[in-house]
Amino acid sequence: MLRRGGKRIRMDDPPEDYEPPFTPYSIQPQTPMDQQSSTFGGQYGQYNDNGSMHYDSGPNSNLDYDQNVGQVQQNMNAFHSSHLEETTTASLPGGRGRLTRSSRGRRHTVVTNPQRVISSPEDTPVPTPSPAPRRRGRPRKNPVLEHSSVDDESTLFSIIRSGKSSLQQIVDEWIEQYKADRDSGLRAIMQFFISASGCKGKITSQMQSSMEHAAIIRRMTEEFDEESGEYPMIMSGPQWKKFRSNFCDFVQTLVKQCQYSIIYDQYLMDNVISLLTGLSDSQVRAFRHTATLAAMKLMTALVDVALTVSIHLDNTSRQYEAERQKTRDKRASDRLEALLAKHQELEENMDEIKNMLTYTFKSVFVHRYRDIVPEIRAICMAEIGIWMKRFPQNFLDDSYLKYIGWTLHDKVGDVRLKCLQALQPLYASEELKGKLELFTSKFKDRVVSMTLDKEYDVAVQAVRLIISIHKYHREILSDKDCEAVYELVFSSHRAVAQAAGEFLNERLFTLDDTTPPALRTHRGKKRLPNTPLIRDLVQFFIESELHEHGAYLVDSLIDSNEMMKDWECMTDLLMEDPGPGEESLDDRQETSLIELMTCCIKQAATGEPPVGRGPTRKITTAKETKQAQDDRVRLTEHYIQTLPLLLGKYIADPEKVANLLLIPQYFDMEIYTTSRQEKNLETLLRLMQNVVERHTETEVLENCAKTLEILCTEDHAIYSRCDVIRSTLVDRLVNKLREVFDEHETLIAGDEEPNEDEIFALVSSLKKVAIFWSCHNLGPWNLWDPLFNAVRDAKDGNRSMPPEAIKYCISACYSAILWELLQLENGSGRGTSAAQQQKQLRDHLDAYIPLMTELVITSNVALFREEAYISVCDLLISFCKQLEDNPLLRPLVYEPDRGLQQTLNDFIQTYVFVEEEDEEQDEHTKIEELHKRRSYLSSFCKLVVYNVLPIKTAAEVFRHYVKYYNDYGDIIKTTLGKAREINKVSCARTMVLSLSMLFRDLHRDAGSRIDRQSEEFMSVKELAKRFALSFGLDALKNREAITALHRDAILFATNPLENPNDPTGPPPNLAFLEIGAEFTNKLLKQDKRMVLQFLDRILTMGMPSSRGEEWQPLLLYRNSLVHGETDLPPQTARRAYGRRRRDAGGDDGENVDDNDDAGSDQDFTGY
Repeated sequence: MLRRGGKRIRMDDPPEDYEPPFTPYSIQPQTPMDQQSSTFGGQYGQYNDNGSMHYDSGPNSNLDYDQNVGQVQQNMNAFHSSHLEETTTASLPGGRGRLTRSSRGRRHTVVTNPQRVISSPEDTPVPTPSPAPRRRGRPRKNPVLEHSSVDDESTLFSIIRSGKSSLQQIVDEWIEQYKADRDSGLRAIMQFFISASGCKGKITSQMQSSMEHAAIIRRMTEEFDEESGEYPMIMSGPQWKKFRSNFCDFVQTLVKQCQYSIIYDQYLMDNVISLLTGLSDSQVRAFRHTATLAAMKLMTALVDVALTVSIHLDNTSRQYEAERQKTRDKRASDRLEALLAKHQELEENMDEIKNMLTYTFKSVFVHRYRDIVPEIRAICMAEIGIWMKRFPQNFLDDSYLKYIGWTLHDKVGDVRLKCLQALQPLYASEELKGKLELFTSKFKDRVVSMTLDKEYDVAVQAVRLIISIHKYHREILSDKDCEAVYELVFSSHRAVAQAAGEFLNERLFTLDDTTPPALRTHRGKKRLPNTPLIRDLVQFFIESELHEHGAYLVDSLIDSNEMMKDWECMTDLLMEDPGPGEESLDDRQETSLIELMTCCIKQAATGEPPVGRGPTRKITTAKETKQAQDDRVRLTEHYIQTLPLLLGKYIADPEKVANLLLIPQYFDMEIYTTSRQEKNLETLLRLMQNVVERHTETEVLENCAKTLEILCTEDHAIYSRCDVIRSTLVDRLVNKLREVFDEHETLIAGDEEPNEDEIFALVSSLKKVAIFWSCHNLGPWNLWDPLFNAVRDAKDGNRSMPPEAIKYCISACYSAILWELLQLENGSGRGTSAAQQQKQLRDHLDAYIPLMTELVITSNVALFREEAYISVCDLLISFCKQLEDNPLLRPLVYEPDRGLQQTLNDFIQTYVFVEEEDEEQDEHTKIEELHKRRSYLSSFCKLVVYNVLPIKTAAEVFRHYVKYYNDYGDIIKTTLGKAREINKVSCARTMVLSLSMLFRDLHRDAGSRIDRQSEEFMSVKELAKRFALSFGLDALKNREAITALHRDAILFATNPLENPNDPTGPPPNLAFLEIGAEFTNKLLKQDKRMVLQFLDRILTMGMPSSRGEEWQPLLLYRNSLVHGETDLPPQTARRAYGRRRRDAGGDDGENVDDNDDAGSDQDFTGY
């Protein structure tokens, strides 16, 4: 049908003068969609050599109205106006700028788009001014909600927004309205899209009949609320989330209900597509966003219609052919004619739909897929994937795939994610793989590189896409590509690692037809099916060369591969001798298998991912808890019987034994009694005794002590059996220690030097006692006196024992004190009263901490210093003020005096904040040393966090925040946050104290004048910036702290007022005000005035008459305080500065004393 005064234009091509939207992404070269190249290389020719897509986010990318876009468009149109007049006027339709298509069977005519023609400067569209940025404070009324009224409740927008009616009913009612009066129905749809954009404007019947779409859009643009940048598509809240869903469903339901007649009437779809095209090309973000979403959903709905038509067309073709194949006497000519007419009609319908799809694609998608707004780009990528999946014969082509390929390089993670999600179902279909070969070869490298994307969701999706590519395009992935994905199983992000684990399963750990038949062991037992997979897993772990991260590999695979819980298969590989045709595991393979098996047992029994993986606070579901319980029961039933055999076989190998000894920690101990496995328990305990006697490796002894502690839990039915073995074991250890002690003293008394074997026996005995004392109470064996005396003798210089032995004496005494505290707290002392226990503990504490403090200060042996330091820090936390809640423990509170505080601080300044000097150290040693230093710093910071040390003692730590950020930044940042939770004001004043320390160091090094452009000064300013950022955005919450910070900064900068080197010069610390200026943006407006008044009271001369370089920090600080306020003209004094008399009415801050807070605080009224 022909619109009055209008000309028909075809939908399969945009108008000739259709220009790309002048959004910043249009700076990209002309889209290859306009280049009708037959080869894929030509279609991808505009892709940069480095595989990246060229676009520019523009300077005003955050504006809701793209002003720069409008100005460029205005200039371009004005520049070309005369040329456009000459070339296009002859083709302009006489009516409004709707899009119409010719009747079926008539020739199509291509005309230019009148909306693009500007014949004079007066016709040039003026960019709509940008709305003001969103302000903080009370939210403004929602423009859409504000517009709602009783009269509006009948509009489509209001009905769909309320969500009270079904979309099917809404569409049916609209169809009835449209059939009765199609102008009214069309106007309702147009108004719906305008209102859904957040616009308050109304389209009247007069506007509809007399104005072009471009003019209507300009009128609607003027109706926008310029005070708000929000519109329904981006508003938060459940109502608007539901509306967005209903909006998309409405568009698709509308097309579905109209698919048999109305969409072919050459009126509705022409006008809707024309309006959406114009809106999607608007400078107004809300229009572009809403119209693009509507247009893309419209295309998706049309794709569904095309599929339906295609099915009917195929059926009709078959029916026609079947009828035509009949003999002449059986053939019904009228049926043939009817089928032929139906076939022609369906073909015309298909052509109509394809024209609509092609036009909308070229008019909207081609320009919006590179829009400046990432949400719009994401919509385009999500929908094109749907079209390709549902209608591959039309859309799954290189000329469409290239848009996804280019957008894989988008700067925004969500857009990249939508691209990968669009490709996922395409690669998951074997039928479509033939059409993806060229695309895969072009963009495979980009997809592989996206597995390392900084956005973890994108990386996960990229790995899943690689899995699909591997299934159907296995030959395309090289070994190098696969290795890049293999390494991700050790990623710290769990989702990425598990996705990589799925790829590993697909490529390496899957049984297929090529797997050799199951072999048998030496004694004839048939190998389980997972045996070759576990062998491959062990080999993969060895070749990865990340042997300290077995738990990460296990976590990546345990949920996706059942072999990780095939306990029998693992133990058979270790226990059974290889049969004919089998290779035995070598020593390294056995060690790796035991480590992986132990990690599998731990994760299966606890259900917890390894440290560094997974959320910090994971809420375990009931299903996960039940799964872990079932796994614990199964592994216990298996390893109760096999673990003693494994320990017996590998008892001489410390690395294997250390891992095997961890396994009982994850047992369900009740199974020992319910399954009558006491004999296996006794065997296990005897083997553990043997291990302790034979081995001296720290890891073996620690694991053995911890496992024995868990076995000896009093709640278990097996406690009595285990406790007997424990007592026997400790008796042996103590007797051995006393024996070697006596031998050593005898040798020393006889002026003899102990040989290496005797020293080794002494050290190993002390080591075993110290390690077991950390898990078991060895107090009843009365070892305190000999061990403590040995430490005291070493401090006095009587180095009768080797340093390592003294270290274990220090550790054992520390454990003894903690056990005494626990015993007193639980009331479990045997044969002694609580008062006696309390006195003994206090005596031990008063003797131990001063001795350790002296070792930290005076000892030249690093082992002594480090062990003493760690012991003191931990004991100060154990005996802090929290014990005051218990009357029995209150006398045991130990508060560090100033001397001890200084000693601990000196230790970390000397041994933590040090530069790496030894370049010859290997990387592993450097990491170990760094880990040790981080442990020392953490111990000190815990004292601040637990309020054992005052916050101001952390100033010496905070000062190193920037310089040592890479090594200790996380620890210092956490301490800073915890200190603020304790006391905001004290934390803020500590910041000033740390900055003033650095400033004094600068002053000392630079002399009388500090170079404010120097790297050292800039580093102090950088530290101040970091401190300022840590306060966050809530100025009201930090008000008191920030004002106290400025007060201290001013007092430091003006103390002393007199410059000893130049009586007319500024105070020597005045440059500190430039550092203080970094915090002024955290002050409230009224507090800025208060701080300014305080500054002027300290510096009574006002502004200096000399505006020299040395006075610039004062000017800069003052300007930052009066920024945005009406500043009084500077007062010029005769002298460069004035000084208040000390006897002039009280303390106004001229006597700066950091310890005298009360008087100084008077200067800030109300603080």
